[in-house]
Amino acid sequence: MKVRLLTAAATAVILGAGGPVPAVAGPAVSGLPGPAGPVTSASAGSATPGPAVSGTPASGLVPPVPCPKAPAPRMSRPPRPSPPPAVPQERAVGGPALDTAGLVVPAGGARPPAVTAISWLVADLDTGQVLGGCGPHEYGTPASVQKLLLAATMLPRLDPQQVVTVTDGDMDIEPGSSAVGLVAGGRYRIETVWLGLLLQSGNEAANVLARLGGGSDGMAGGVRAMNEEAHRLGALQTHAVTPSGLDGKGQFTSAYDLALIARACFAEPTFRRYALTETHRIPAQPAQRTKGFEIQNENQLVYRYPGALGGKTGFTDLARHTYVGAAQRGGRRLVVTLLGAEPQPARGWEQGAALLDWGFSLPRGAAVGRLVEPGELTASAASPPALAATGEPRPAAASGPIEDGLVARWPVAALVAAIVGLLGAVLLWRRRSRQRRS
Repeated sequence: MKVRLLTAAATAVILGAGGPVPAVAGPAVSGLPGPAGPVTSASAGSATPGPAVSGTPASGLVPPVPCPKAPAPRMSRPPRPSPPPAVPQERAVGGPALDTAGLVVPAGGARPPAVTAISWLVADLDTGQVLGGCGPHEYGTPASVQKLLLAATMLPRLDPQQVVTVTDGDMDIEPGSSAVGLVAGGRYRIETVWLGLLLQSGNEAANVLARLGGGSDGMAGGVRAMNEEAHRLGALQTHAVTPSGLDGKGQFTSAYDLALIARACFAEPTFRRYALTETHRIPAQPAQRTKGFEIQNENQLVYRYPGALGGKTGFTDLARHTYVGAAQRGGRRLVVTLLGAEPQPARGWEQGAALLDWGFSLPRGAAVGRLVEPGELTASAASPPALAATGEPRPAAASGPIEDGLVARWPVAALVAAIVGLLGAVLLWRRRSRQRRS
């Protein structure tokens, strides 16, 4: 009886530690019969169809299901930076089915459209259900969609009616990069700076907002706050180095993380209003001898997609095209995120629109995972690592990712070994007790 109790306790410890436990049937596994064939899901002996998945890297048994890819012309681009080592716990955020470099979609649903994006995800803004994705936890370079993390961090901190003065340091941006046209010494309402950031992707506007929200530490404090906010939201694969999304060493995100960040943004009424603003006038600055001018929202989804809620575009030579867009239809609000896309045969927002159409075609309740809630992963966890909080780059992997399966199995293996040792000690004690009684 004592042995049985200890065995039951050991099982409970393993479950509490989050370790893997044997299952009668695994997740449904998808295959692609051919380039034009549908994604199919093999039966796993479950009454409820599961997601069509490629299997987790920890298993090492099932190759990833290829994502539908649109042909794109060859483009010259800088070498991609080595991402940080893969962390199994981070890749499983939102559900084990999302831990794949390939396609994950609901079984029996329509096949998603072919796009050029390296990774993407579609999710429900209201329920948090993840409807599908391609490599949702694969590292990517954000470009200007990182400005959404700046918005999620700083919108609650800054008074939109406050008038601020732009500094020379705010104008320190990469020559030829996106700018809204603010001038050093110019005085603008913070609301105007926000609209310059979201409509025209102004990098100098990002510097202004990060400096103002960073307190005594200025822009560095703003970047640190962005990383802290990413950690609070559960975007554990996101690390900001610049507030604007201009490339920086060690700066990464993922399609899943972008969906978490976008959900936080669209929860703010002020952001929703900014994201749907079509035009705004930047006021003249007589002291700097500059005239006023009008800016337009560069996100074409706003003009061309029925039910559009807005979003953010991004581009650098390194990141290629990145995109976040949201729309509502039939009482549902969906968001799409994509990384590493090429503009041909379709631009980033058009690829996003096609994926939104696909998401709206799925029945309600069809899901392969979920978006975690803000604070859910940090409620009982330690604060973010000091390196991530300082705004300094994390070291890049020198030789590629470590083997996820080994990392995932090691803590559980050590725990099982300790329990086996405990059971052995109990059996030895019982044997010696019998010998003493005899």
